Amino acid sequence: MSEATVPRLSSSLPARLVRLYGGLALYGTGIGLQVESGLGNDPWDVFHQGLALRSGLSIGTVIIGIGALVLLLWIPLKQKPGLGTVSNVVFLGLFADGAIFLLPTPSHLVLQALYVVLGVVAIALATVLYIGAGMGPGPRDGIMTGLMRLGLSVRLGRFLIEITVLAAGWLLGGTVGVGTLVFALAIGPLTQLFTRWFPLT
Repeated sequence: MSEATVPRLSSSLPARLVRLYGGLALYGTGIGLQVESGLGNDPWDVFHQGLALRSGLSIGTVIIGIGALVLLLWIPLKQKPGLGTVSNVVFLGLFADGAIFLLPTPSHLVLQALYVVLGVVAIALATVLYIGAGMGPGPRDGIMTGLMRLGLSVRLGRFLIEITVLAAGWLLGGTVGVGTLVFALAIGPLTQLFTRWFPLT
């Protein structure tokens, strides 16, 4: 697709808000799809699910709580939250719980696999939408930005953080499986693909 044919989304405040909250709703749906698939979650949601199982809280409640705690780490990293950051903390868990409640649990492997594929695609598109709204990254994304400012590469920082939460979540009982692998392999290329259709700038 040539530069001239790439659609440019409106930069008006209402359009950015739609992009932000639509992205968060889609992200929560993606989380719900992966959780309900039973085939494995992304690293952070392995951790969230493990904590939920241990605490008796819903996954969404844990997502909100961990998001708020991670936001505190922004202080020493000198990161400044925006509306999108705060909205991520407050709403992502609510959307995830809503999706988990509404989505039927698939009983056939083909449907489980479909849930994984749809979940990963939804999360990739959602990431482009809410970050592209330009209202601040999510709390976990901001940690990466802060580490980059301290001289650590984003790739290494992301790897260290995600392998840590993945291992902790697995030990707590979170689901690790083929869905986790699919997410790890596909999320980067899919996100890059969607930026062609929904530019970040």
